[in-house]
Amino acid sequence: MSAVSSNRRQFLAQCAAFGVGLSWTACRGLGQAPILEGKLEKLFFNSQGRTALINADGSGLRSFDFNVPDQVTWQPGPFLSDGRRMIFLSMEARRDGPGRPFNEYYHQTPTHLWLYDIESDSLTEICTRERLAVFYTPALLLSDERILVQVVRDSGGQIFSMNFDGSDAHEFTRLGEGLPYGLTLSPDGERVAYHLASPQGYQIWTSRSDGSDRVRVAANPDHLYFGPKWSPDGRWLLFQACRYKTDTGHDWSDLCIVHPDGSDFRMLTEGQAMWFGASYGHPENRGGGSNMAEWTRDGQILFPRRLPNSKVPWEFQPLRPDTDHFNRDYKPKLAQGGTEVCRLNPNDGTLERLTQCDPPVWDFRISESPSGKQIVFCRAKTGGMPELFVMGFDGGTPRLLTSGFERRGADHPRWLPVLT
Repeated sequence: MSAVSSNRRQFLAQCAAFGVGLSWTACRGLGQAPILEGKLEKLFFNSQGRTALINADGSGLRSFDFNVPDQVTWQPGPFLSDGRRMIFLSMEARRDGPGRPFNEYYHQTPTHLWLYDIESDSLTEICTRERLAVFYTPALLLSDERILVQVVRDSGGQIFSMNFDGSDAHEFTRLGEGLPYGLTLSPDGERVAYHLASPQGYQIWTSRSDGSDRVRVAANPDHLYFGPKWSPDGRWLLFQACRYKTDTGHDWSDLCIVHPDGSDFRMLTEGQAMWFGASYGHPENRGGGSNMAEWTRDGQILFPRRLPNSKVPWEFQPLRPDTDHFNRDYKPKLAQGGTEVCRLNPNDGTLERLTQCDPPVWDFRISESPSGKQIVFCRAKTGGMPELFVMGFDGGTPRLLTSGFERRGADHPRWLPVLT
């Protein structure tokens, strides 16, 4: 393995090809460092293809750029148990583009996985031995020595379990059954949940951490099921249900929960109440990516709730070939409404509105801090780029954290797992 020093990082704003949604769920039982009172909470975020680190009080902003030849974009991944080391994904120049369809050429883009040490500022490439394809993305950490990696080849995508150096690779999912992604590990570290983009539709599955004992938890030909998340006690899986036949752009979804064995399926919302396929900005500066609902530490759910009759300014074009994994036209005059940060109690259905704006805006990318005391989210005006906001657990007046580099947008916030 090679090692290089680093002093800046760049961030791949969206790695969604073939549904390569990266899941950075921490592994319970790996000895994660405790929360310490009086310490600062910090976040990574993306702005204009760069990764930045900022304290939750707005101080300490810094950006990074790894000095590695031929690597165009970087994306931070999961932390190891010490809270000091983490996985990064880098990509070379994309192989798709004009005359090269996305679904045929994107996975020919070489990617690389790296282990980064925040304290020593060192970067070491991993998963280099016995390489199975040029396109690797990290799917889930199973331990501090073993990782699930999504491998995409011309024959399709599947998940492999391998050592950090790439050796001892074993199939976690099988070729031909569809593309698995959105992997999360149960709180006890015993089972993995994921959605499978199968020939029969998007389904929710679980298995043991070695891929055995697979259970199809939820499947419906009329719904696209997406993004399973384990509840803090491990008793439930939270996921989204999109009526994709009438919503071809996957703009909206409803929230569902189910036991990991597939029993007691419950639809928590109705009317496609959640903003699912986020799209924002204007033609000269646009972005997007799937929104995810998130559990809180006390077993409630944070999500971006759709205001009645809301419509995004970016209209999906289902009759046009998709060459950029966006395929939308900007029609701001047709836009209306927005979304609010809401907290839902899955036990009694109680819904609490944490943000309200007049005129409406688009609040999304919501998550609770490791201490449980703060909530981060993105806010964008119609046709505008998102800004990063932080508020207390009970809502109140959100505080602007950053508008990104050159005030050109900030997205994809992610809390560091420990306080410093």
